[in-house]
Amino acid sequence: MNRTLILAAALLAAAPNADAQSRTSNRDRDRQVSTDRNFRWDGSIPSGSWLYVRNLNGPIRVERGSGSRVEVTAEKKWRRGNSDDVRFETRKTGRGGDDVVICAIWYQDTDCDEDGYRNHNDNDGRNRNNDTEVSFVVRLPAGVKLDVSTVNGGLEIDGASSTVEAHTVNGRVSATSSGGPVNAGTVNGDVEVRMGSVGDADLKFETVNGSVRVIVPENLNAEVDMRTVMGRVDSDFPMTVSGRINPRHIRATIGRGGRRLEFRTVNGSVELRKP
Repeated sequence: MNRTLILAAALLAAAPNADAQSRTSNRDRDRQVSTDRNFRWDGSIPSGSWLYVRNLNGPIRVERGSGSRVEVTAEKKWRRGNSDDVRFETRKTGRGGDDVVICAIWYQDTDCDEDGYRNHNDNDGRNRNNDTEVSFVVRLPAGVKLDVSTVNGGLEIDGASSTVEAHTVNGRVSATSSGGPVNAGTVNGDVEVRMGSVGDADLKFETVNGSVRVIVPENLNAEVDMRTVMGRVDSDFPMTVSGRINPRHIRATIGRGGRRLEFRTVNGSVELRKP
């Protein structure tokens, strides 16, 4: 199961084992909880550390910050249900407590960390009819790594300068990093990625109903696997193709090869572009 589907199913997951409960207990020491309609967190995250933002219903927008501190704001909107039942939690995590996790949580017996959501009681029906939407805005300074995810909502990232992980289920993903690398995926929506560096690890860009367009530096060296079912595949880069030439599925080497870049969609086109 891919990462976005794991996220969508997370609220039905079983309660964690004793080791996981112990880790959660340790993290609780740095946890802050708020049920206010408007949320704001301002703090310092060292360059090279991670900011995780987790959402279930609503978009996340990321902008370049003007200073050295991270600023995260959120606003609730709703028509039915009690918005106070939706809470915000902030935790410090990672080695040395330099990473920060910020979550919007709808369900009473759910907690959240850098790995996503976990529900300890799937009989919590109180919030099932709560349509509260949470819209996050993140202002990110240089050098901070970013991992953002939601289920129902788009992701718009413009101003990152380091590693980006961006995943949703129902919504478009647009992610730009002057550094990189970037991994991005959705199920229903387009994926558009621009990065200044592809790094050394494998990367994946995927959707089901939508197109994938990725812009990378001209000096790219990679093994690429580009696949669509109902669409076309196109690239600005000269390629050495492996196997038969197929207009909807290309396996090829660019430059000296190396890292693997994987592009997947069903209903849409796949494009690999130069800046």
